[in-house]
Amino acid sequence: MTQKFTEVLKNEPNFRLIQSCLTLIVVILLIWSSSVVDFSNYSQNGWQVALNIIKGIFTPSLDMLADFSTKGIWFLLFETICIAIIGTLIGGILSLPLAFFAAPNIVPRWLAFIVNFLIMMIRTIPAIVYGLMFIRVTGPGPFAGVLTMTFTSIGMLTKLFSESIMNIDRSVIEAFTAMGANTWEKIRFGIAPQLSASFLSTLIYRFDMNIRDATTLGLVGAGGIGAPLMFAINSYRWNQVGAILLSLILLVILVEYASTRIRSYLAYGHR
Repeated sequence: MTQKFTEVLKNEPNFRLIQSCLTLIVVILLIWSSSVVDFSNYSQNGWQVALNIIKGIFTPSLDMLADFSTKGIWFLLFETICIAIIGTLIGGILSLPLAFFAAPNIVPRWLAFIVNFLIMMIRTIPAIVYGLMFIRVTGPGPFAGVLTMTFTSIGMLTKLFSESIMNIDRSVIEAFTAMGANTWEKIRFGIAPQLSASFLSTLIYRFDMNIRDATTLGLVGAGGIGAPLMFAINSYRWNQVGAILLSLILLVILVEYASTRIRSYLAYGHR
């Protein structure tokens, strides 16, 4: 047994040369990339600013935390959540038909190539750029944020949905075809049950991402809590910065915990 094990080890290909070359390439790329790091603009007050931000988190403005008006941080957090929810839902609804058109095992390959190319173009544009463009169209406000979340969601959801569609069990579809089922019946009873859990899990994951993106959109005037955060930072009101950051941290923790539990239940059937 030992002799056979030794022979198997000897016959295995030696990847040390390839691993060494890859390691050398990575080191060279790291050294080359570090050349763009410029410390000439480093400010002596940088550490003090960072300490003030940390201090502001631990000593937040109680007036802001106790403000439940339409201009308070809790209402703005609620607005941020609403932007993420509406943008995710609309993006998910629009992504469903696009995902089927992007799956080469469902539609002709030429059509899947065209749809995937369009989706790739949508995914190329960052959320902050979408926000700046839609603000010019609709004006500042939550509506620009909703449109931004919709387009960014379409790019990611369509890609992930189409990958799930390509991994479906074709034998189920063939069985429905043998029974004489039409296209709608195949989708309703053969495809949808296989994809519902995966689609919902992906949708929740995208909502988790949209919560963070919706926060940054406020920096460009697309609604949410980003705008008052930027105003507080520019005016060096660190206690207000701390209150806003603390509320954002709590929001992200709650959303992360809830989304993780739900996705775990959908994937494994337990909490």
